[in-house]
Amino acid sequence: MVISSAYELHPEACAYLESLRAVNASVNTERTYAGRVALYLSHCAERGIDWTRPTLGQLSGFLHGLVQEPLPSRSRVGPAEPRYRDEKTANAILSATGRFLDFCSTRGWVPLEVVNLLWEPKFLQHLPPGYDVGEEGQFQVVQARKVKFQVAVDGYEWLLPGQIETVIGLTRNARDRFLVTLLAVTGARIGEVLGLRREDMHFLADSRSLGCPEDGPHVHIRRRGNNLNGALAKARRPRSIPVEADTVGLYSEYQYERDRVPEAAESDMVFVNLFRQPLGQPVKYHGAKDLFDRLTKKAGFAARPHMLRHSAATRWIRGGTDPDVVQDLMGHVSSQSMQPYLHSTSKERRDAVERGAAHRRTNA
Repeated sequence: MVISSAYELHPEACAYLESLRAVNASVNTERTYAGRVALYLSHCAERGIDWTRPTLGQLSGFLHGLVQEPLPSRSRVGPAEPRYRDEKTANAILSATGRFLDFCSTRGWVPLEVVNLLWEPKFLQHLPPGYDVGEEGQFQVVQARKVKFQVAVDGYEWLLPGQIETVIGLTRNARDRFLVTLLAVTGARIGEVLGLRREDMHFLADSRSLGCPEDGPHVHIRRRGNNLNGALAKARRPRSIPVEADTVGLYSEYQYERDRVPEAAESDMVFVNLFRQPLGQPVKYHGAKDLFDRLTKKAGFAARPHMLRHSAATRWIRGGTDPDVVQDLMGHVSSQSMQPYLHSTSKERRDAVERGAAHRRTNA
């Protein structure tokens, strides 16, 4: 929810969040958009701006203020170096603000001309592979943001096999070891893994006794909207992902650990609290984030759930797996979503240059 400084609900912002909930947006998405909308509303309230009728200059001022104003200090022991948002984050906040204002315009709360301040038509000259422009080219014109920072496109981060083994080795219990391993071998999203039920774990050599025709041990990813921890699978289409015997063995170790906590017996969720209250309750997003924050600190390099997902896709692609199969394993609807995984490594780039140099010397 979004509230004012007087602890009163902001009706339009709450209605927007309710619209996200209505289309089964994840809890993380809803939380992120709530915070970004609240930043915009707070900016307007502090400066006496009518949030329903901002000018282009005021929206630009909001964008630039996001990177100029220091963030609250996290230090508990005294003064610390000021922290600032980067331009990419500021763009994302203004983008969320634009979607909020667009939603409000459909309800008559914000004039349409305000929304038009943020967007302008843009003709796509360089189309990504596989992009469908429509029968008459109607999809070659898209709406682009007018107000934004020009930022470079970030590279995609993944972990090398040795780094993944390091992270797994730093886990302190069987549950966390199985969680990290499952993310690494399946390429599933953290919300999909936290939303797993015991019935989704088909770890038998033959699952026909369970009414499942899939061969070998595998995990079923299903979208459910009633998980107590708020976990939600992003992909609406269910899918299954094969796993290896080592992963099944880690699950058995985790079950042995879990069986020693009586409160966990009542939950059908796979990942539950075993070491802190409330015992037996499903692990939530912030619990998983705390785990990866600790592992990152111990490992000395960044280790996040989505990096494990990217690592799995990279491993499959480099292993010669057909891109259509990888797309299915990842739960992507569009083949365009596969483009981030079709990258080259620094070694591959260097090898290419060295081969070119060797060819040039040979033919000199």
